[in-house]
Amino acid sequence: MAFSYLYDHYSAALFGIVSRIVPEEEAAQDILQESFLKIWNHFGSYDPAKGRLFTWMVNIARNMSIDHTRSKAFKSTRKNQSLSDSVNKINRQRSFTQPTDQIGLKTFVQKLKPEYREMIDLLYFGGYTQEEVSKELNLPLGTVKTRTRAALQQLRELLK
Repeated sequence: MAFSYLYDHYSAALFGIVSRIVPEEEAAQDILQESFLKIWNHFGSYDPAKGRLFTWMVNIARNMSIDHTRSKAFKSTRKNQSLSDSVNKINRQRSFTQPTDQIGLKTFVQKLKPEYREMIDLLYFGGYTQEEVSKELNLPLGTVKTRTRAALQQLRELLK
């Protein structure tokens, strides 16, 4: 009953986040399933004092997605990806923006300063590491870390 509740209320939003990081739909579905198993098996480690349940669940799904993209198997499939796969990925990503919007996350992220919004988009929705963001935006790593921290603090205040 409790597992069904979690899945019914959070699966669409989590799948939207996972699918932004992992381009293959089948792999994204597998990661979503593995994420829910991890959430269920480690539910005792959730601490409400440290943050909201959804944030904790997003971090688990996001981290599992990033781990997948760093795996050797994922990197080898990326080398042989066809053009039609890329087009399907873009179309699928556009179709999954709604579940995240339904929980109001986009509203809060849009209220951030533009440089903070860019950090959140790349780090949390794009699956980038801080070092990759530093290279992508041609910014010192310290600046990326400072902006990320400030962005998270501002989001925390907006969510109160």
